[in-house]
Amino acid sequence: MSCEHAPWLHGYFDGELDAARAADFEAHLEGCADCTRALAAQEAMRTALAAPELYARATGSLRSRVKAQVSAPRATPGLRGAHWRGLAAAASLVLVLVGTWQARIWRANVAEMDVAKEVLDAHLRSLQLTHLTDVASTDQHTVKPWFVGKLDFAPPVADFAAEGFPLVGGRLDVVGGRTVAALVYNRRKHVINLFVWPSEESDEEPRLGMHRGYAWIRWTQGGMSFWAASDVAASDLDEFARLVSRS
Repeated sequence: MSCEHAPWLHGYFDGELDAARAADFEAHLEGCADCTRALAAQEAMRTALAAPELYARATGSLRSRVKAQVSAPRATPGLRGAHWRGLAAAASLVLVLVGTWQARIWRANVAEMDVAKEVLDAHLRSLQLTHLTDVASTDQHTVKPWFVGKLDFAPPVADFAAEGFPLVGGRLDVVGGRTVAALVYNRRKHVINLFVWPSEESDEEPRLGMHRGYAWIRWTQGGMSFWAASDVAASDLDEFARLVSRS
């Protein structure tokens, strides 16, 4: 990368920059496609390396075969070829398993980015069409009942005005062909869209990403999938996600 801010990238990614320099770098990200792509690549790498599918125990039969080969007495010259053929077969099986795990991780990352793009499209659409809310209210007891009868699930709604993320309202939106709840919050005059829909996945901790200069964060909790998108600083979006997950 030829960008003069490139040396800051790893420090920002690892949370090693001070607050002022981190803010400068986040402002720089809004206009630098190279740094944005590099940061997204770093996020994707960390996500892939942290994926539980990357680490898996060998099957009982595979462990038994490997142990048998390792502990077997030294083969006689006539049996040496069969001995090495057995080890080669075991090694080939390990390679197949590793390849399968890597393919699953790749597919999961591609699927996640597809949803992230749709979430960001919905976020931008709500701003460009000036259709940010169907129900405009800072009262969670007004916003939550509005969804009754419009969705087949009840989205959790909370106001975080005291923490700097006031509730603005809510609306219906579409992500991936499904109707979802969109809850709208503000952060220092920036809009945060929180999209919620049912999920059968197990609970997952918030995971942050960047695309086209916008930040998104996703997590799964209590049978619900949560996706938030905004042009706020990534640290603000992470703080917001933590507030929602604790509410």
